Amino acid sequence: MAKAKKLFTIGYEQTPPKAVLDELEEAGVKLVVDVRAVTSSRRPGFSKKQLAAGLDERGIGYVHLAALGTPKEGRLAARSRQYDVLEKIFSKHLKAPEAREAMDELSSLVKKAGPVCLLCYERDHTHCHRQMIAEIIEEREGVAVKNLVGRHA
Repeated sequence: MAKAKKLFTIGYEQTPPKAVLDELEEAGVKLVVDVRAVTSSRRPGFSKKQLAAGLDERGIGYVHLAALGTPKEGRLAARSRQYDVLEKIFSKHLKAPEAREAMDELSSLVKKAGPVCLLCYERDHTHCHRQMIAEIIEEREGVAVKNLVGRHA
């Protein structure tokens, strides 16, 4: 029986870009799938173009699946630590055609690309929508999910 593929997740909250990139490289990640709705960031190194360039320097690919990002009301719920509200909002969002299509694309990437890592802001995966995405892909594709944590500054 073939060894199950891995799906990693990582959040960059409170973590410098080098630490995130080091963690991804050490884990053997080949493709980062950005699941943020908004890819601009006040944190240097984490806006879409900067992040993609930093990953490219380490031989790691980058894909942004905006349709798997949390809608604004979900982000507001997360900021106010209303994680149950976030979960309801994001569960509803995942039923939208664009989100279902993006999940299919993610499934395909997990099958074809080397180890894939979902990236979002929240450091704690249990309070982030990427955990919900990872659980769906885990069930759908039989992958083993591992949550990475970059070292603090």
